[in-house]
Amino acid sequence: MEQPITKKKVLIVDDEPNVRRLSRTILSKKFDIVEAEDGKQAVEIANIQNPDAILMDMMMPKMDGLTACHIIKNGPATKSIPVIMVTAIGFELNIKLSQHMGASAYVTKPFAIKDLFDKIDQVLQP
Repeated sequence: MEQPITKKKVLIVDDEPNVRRLSRTILSKKFDIVEAEDGKQAVEIANIQNPDAILMDMMMPKMDGLTACHIIKNGPATKSIPVIMVTAIGFELNIKLSQHMGASAYVTKPFAIKDLFDKIDQVLQP
């Protein structure tokens, strides 16, 4: 009996509902999608849902993306989950900060759909 093909799970974290909706629409063709609206919720969901990858906005209320990334990358149950920082600000300092906090990749908004899929595929490589 054949095993059903299971999609990888991606957690989309953004405080803008329209960004989450657009990302979900684009990515749900290939991935199962879970959503969070801030960094605090992202940490909680990452611990419960154990996604295969996380797309994390940088600037959000309650807890920013860099702090959430740092907590996730230092949590025993979540440290192996790759985090892709997604932000409108492409400053070199932000890229270095996100790497320092444990992010696996960095995508600047607005992004090309192919680039986003490529980044996710890249971090999901064994």
